[in-house]
Amino acid sequence: MEWQQLLGFYQVAKLGSFTKAAAATFRTQSALSQQVKALEDELGTRLLERLGKRRLKLTVAGEKLLACAQGLLAQWEALTGELRQLEGRPQGPLSLAAPFTTLYHLLPETLLAYLKAYPQVELTLLDRDQASVFALVKAGDIDFGLALESLVPRDLAALAWQPVDTVLMAPVGHRLTRLRRVTWRQIAGYPLIVPPRGIESGHRRLLEEQFRKLGLAFRIIMESSNVELSARYVETGLGLAFATLARGLPPERLRQVAFIPLGHYFKPDHLALVMRRDKELIPYKQAFINLLFGDTMLPG
Repeated sequence: MEWQQLLGFYQVAKLGSFTKAAAATFRTQSALSQQVKALEDELGTRLLERLGKRRLKLTVAGEKLLACAQGLLAQWEALTGELRQLEGRPQGPLSLAAPFTTLYHLLPETLLAYLKAYPQVELTLLDRDQASVFALVKAGDIDFGLALESLVPRDLAALAWQPVDTVLMAPVGHRLTRLRRVTWRQIAGYPLIVPPRGIESGHRRLLEEQFRKLGLAFRIIMESSNVELSARYVETGLGLAFATLARGLPPERLRQVAFIPLGHYFKPDHLALVMRRDKELIPYKQAFINLLFGDTMLPG
């Protein structure tokens, strides 16, 4: 078995396509097909099944080889990272995915400080919704994700990072901003901007349950999964919006809107750093975590 054969099979298996794998590895589809065929001949079993012209499915043997390949590649990355660290030149890839608001407001300064300390690290940032963050972490396609701790699947590790508060966004001067505590009945009196249904729609589920329980009619005027987009339309007076915001985020960073606390309805939560439980942290990746959590002991 040759290393390049294993790499080729890994990409085909992960992407489910010879075409996509060829683009990712800068090889021809024919070369990849030959590599997979050579592996099948050496192992004496089929690794892939074709479903139609474009779809591939791993056999049981293919799934076992993929798991083995993932482990070997992770160990190889950890080894090369440690060797470079010993030579005083930490370098290698580091990838992170998070929703737009987190990337935009909370990470720029930390990332700049990290890259200044580790200029040879190949950083990749992905703007993704939380469901996509979890999928990428599970698949091993990224090192870290940032998402709400309450949503993190149990098979992933989560380190609580920034406390967050659930608020109702309203135009500045709105009558609800003058109340000490708003109720579901008062909220139901206005058009609402809510997240689409899905993994991140806990707020939507709760408000819909409460409205039904209280027999309140309500109107959803807009669906938005982006806090900035919601804030823009709140600012125009289109409706009120629910948002989960990091506690230290200056309100002025989210346009001229008012933030009405809803802690009496929603449980406390945190933004969390998410990773696989079997993740091996080589030194320069551990250093990123240290910096994110306030440890400034980085090399000069």
